[in-house]
Amino acid sequence: MTSPHFVVIGECVADVVRTDGAPDTVHPGGSPANVAYGLARLGEPVGLLTELADDPYGRLIRAHLEPAGVTLLREPSAAATGPRTPSAVVRLDAEGRAHYTFDIGWTLPAGDLPVPPGHLHIGSIAAVTPPGAAAVLALVERWHGRATVSYDPNVRPALMGEHAEAVRRVERCVALSDLVKASDEDLAWLYPGRTPEEAAHHWLGLGPATVAVTRGPAGAFALTADGRRIEAAARPVRVADTVGAGDAFTAALLHARHTGADLPTALTRATTAATLTVTRPGATPPDTVELAAALRG
Repeated sequence: MTSPHFVVIGECVADVVRTDGAPDTVHPGGSPANVAYGLARLGEPVGLLTELADDPYGRLIRAHLEPAGVTLLREPSAAATGPRTPSAVVRLDAEGRAHYTFDIGWTLPAGDLPVPPGHLHIGSIAAVTPPGAAAVLALVERWHGRATVSYDPNVRPALMGEHAEAVRRVERCVALSDLVKASDEDLAWLYPGRTPEEAAHHWLGLGPATVAVTRGPAGAFALTADGRRIEAAARPVRVADTVGAGDAFTAALLHARHTGADLPTALTRATTAATLTVTRPGATPPDTVELAAALRG
């Protein structure tokens, strides 16, 4: 197997999107899987270490990821994740914002990666949910210093457990990362009473070189360990839903940095990718051609 530069570790989730007066629609999802898919759409070879059951949702997700160029580093199994692939009922409010109810297990066993990564991305449910979170953390600790690392907590309060322990687990992942991305909503849950900038500065003190914070229609900003603050505006668009917008941002940011873009350029690309994603249902990030056209426009 050719080693991809990017290896993503984390959950796949079938998003069952539910709106009043309309039939349910099922979209492949899960934050880490969305990041892997977004990287592949931008032409990056990427491997995904995840858990999929051999069931209809698992086959749907696999048929979504593999043709895009995502290599599954673990075969779907009837034993993986328990009896079924994880799912989430996604309810959309009047502004297209997503609210989730999860049916998920994460049981990734201990072991090394089958391919050596150049960059390792972790996040979301897989980084904090036992028993599999221990295996994720062990892999990051094993590769820390040999590969660059990024992390997105993608906070799901219903799955985070006791608050203080959740913050401890998140901060351990932050400390092992070179680049961390979070939304202002993530930071508000983790650090009530602090501004997003205060929380981002706190994370910089734990070790990462860059902390990027998304703020929905207000765009994004990034703080760096060398004292820079960079902003990127979000252009106004009609929002279909916000599913996968943060993951599109992360994928475009990682791709841009890997291809040599400076941080201001990368932040603009990432914000544009997220903006394109919210204009259509589900986690459907742009490909290279669409993103380039939007940036020219």
